[in-house]
Amino acid sequence: MTVDLSVYLVTDAGQCAARGRSVAATVADAVAGGVTAVQIREKDADGGAFLRAVLEVAEVLPERVALIVNDRVDVFLAARAAGARVTGVHVGQSDLPPGAVRELIGEEAVLGLSAATPAELRAAAQDPARVDHVGIGALHATGTKADAPPALGHPGFARLVALSALPAVAIGGITPADLPLLRSAGAAGAAVVSGICAADDARTAAGEYARAWATPLQHR
Repeated sequence: MTVDLSVYLVTDAGQCAARGRSVAATVADAVAGGVTAVQIREKDADGGAFLRAVLEVAEVLPERVALIVNDRVDVFLAARAAGARVTGVHVGQSDLPPGAVRELIGEEAVLGLSAATPAELRAAAQDPARVDHVGIGALHATGTKADAPPALGHPGFARLVALSALPAVAIGGITPADLPLLRSAGAAGAAVVSGICAADDARTAAGEYARAWATPLQHR
C-alpha cells in the first residue's frame, strides 16, 4: 500500500483539549488544511479510551488519508474488528519487534518503525517483516516526547536519510520552515505534533505545512 506521508499529523489529546477541540475535530480540520496521514498517539490512555479515539477519527477521515495507530497493536486489531478503516501501526525500538507486529497485523497493513541510528536503519531495511517506512528524529529538541533522542538538526537528519533504504519521515519540533529542507534532503514527509495540535486553528496550521512541503528549497 502506498501512503502519502508528506504532512503527517501525530495527535496529542492534551494539546487538542487545551485548544478546546477533540482529537477527531482537530484531525478533521487538519485534513481539510492539507494533512495527508494521521497517527493516533495516546501515551496516557487506557485501551478503551485509545480505541474510542481511533474509531472517532476513522469516522471523519477521508479514504485518501492513512490512519496509523501508535504502538498499540491490540488497539489497531480491535478497531479493524469493529469495522474501522485503519491503515497500520507505528512502533518504536522498545515496542514489539517488527516480526511480531507483522504477524499480527497481516501483510496488507502498513508498518512504520522509529529509527535513530545507522544500525537501526539497516536493521529496519533488512527485516523480513517488511517495514514500510521509518521515522527519524528528533530533528529539533522537543518536549512532546519525553524519551526523544538528542536533536539531530538538519545535517544529522540528512546523513541518516541518505543511509535509509526505506522512505523516511522526520519528527521532532518541526515547523513549516523545515519542510523544504527536509524534502530536499530526501525525506518522504514530516511528522508534526505541536505545530498543528497546539495551534489556535488546526486547518490554517496544516495548510502552512502543506504549502511549505510543496515549496522548492531556495538555494542561495
